[in-house]
Amino acid sequence: MRYSVTVLTPLLVGDGQKLSPIDYMVWKDHVNVLDQRRIFKLLAKGPRLDGYLAQLRKADKLDFASWGGFAQNFAGRRIPFEHSTSSAYWDRASGESLHIPTFACAASGPYLPGAAIKGALRTGMLFASLRDGSLRSVAQRFQGERPPRRPAEGPEEQALGGASSNKMRALAVADSQPVATQTMKVYLLRVSTLLQARGPGEYSLAWKQSPRGAVDGRRPEDSTPAFAEMAAPGAAFEGAWREKGVPERRRIFQGVNECAAQMLSLQQQYAKWTGLELLNRQIADLQGRLDALDSGSACLLSLGWGGGLLTKTAWLGKDSEDHLQILRSLPLYSRALSTGLPFPKTRRIVFLENKPATLPGWVLLEVL
Repeated sequence: MRYSVTVLTPLLVGDGQKLSPIDYMVWKDHVNVLDQRRIFKLLAKGPRLDGYLAQLRKADKLDFASWGGFAQNFAGRRIPFEHSTSSAYWDRASGESLHIPTFACAASGPYLPGAAIKGALRTGMLFASLRDGSLRSVAQRFQGERPPRRPAEGPEEQALGGASSNKMRALAVADSQPVATQTMKVYLLRVSTLLQARGPGEYSLAWKQSPRGAVDGRRPEDSTPAFAEMAAPGAAFEGAWREKGVPERRRIFQGVNECAAQMLSLQQQYAKWTGLELLNRQIADLQGRLDALDSGSACLLSLGWGGGLLTKTAWLGKDSEDHLQILRSLPLYSRALSTGLPFPKTRRIVFLENKPATLPGWVLLEVL
């Protein structure tokens, strides 16, 4: 059997690598990834190598006036920006926003790791299998001086089964076949956040700046941009799929689709709070696709980088006291919870044609 993953919104399943701004140059609305080995061989024959190495050591990005010819003649890859306006934002940006995370890639091209698919399926199945009260024992373990190393191991085994009886053992998902590099683009993303309520259920949109602060929601161009190499909507990844029984697949896909429905409901509420109309319409489109699926052969997943906390937790929208107690004990989340704003209050938003338009990482998984 085989699976097909169709990208619905820009997707990044990374390999843990990032392009440093001295590894590429921006020319003609493309990120031109430099072949540094060829460049060093060329410069070693003349007096310019020391100057090039000095700039690599000191500069945030390469001086185009001095080294722009490399973008034309020594680019191993040329990745287009999604929109021409991204070049201008890149020119004005500095720091971490210029480090571009890259898609998982083998010698023959970009591919989708099977582990990313299996992990998302597992999270969805865990969501559907958890019951109220599952976190009570976990919350008690957080009352000590030091947080436990694997606090949720017990509830996960109760929901999915132990090592020898785990429900997910029914599925085996291989890495996909490589796809053409033309399916990849460099997308512009910004982080949205909520400000203090103007009234019951009303919040103000703002866009995050780095390292701190935010700008008014009407001025996203003044916020800190981020750039990422992502598979464009419509791209398709295919690979081998093995299973021990169709009933297990249907049960897992039903759980995953229940998780997707809850996640999209939370995301749509966020879109309404922020007044992001394009985002609201995109989420409604995803909900329509989900409603039309046959859980026996297809499910909707949120994969990879940029999805935030909601894509990594199986405890969606269940604000029990046990859950809140656990989050308050973690310094990473306690400050955000103390504001009284909806949690989590930030989202990474993908800009399309210079407009805040969509959430990253939504795909359609089908078994063929």
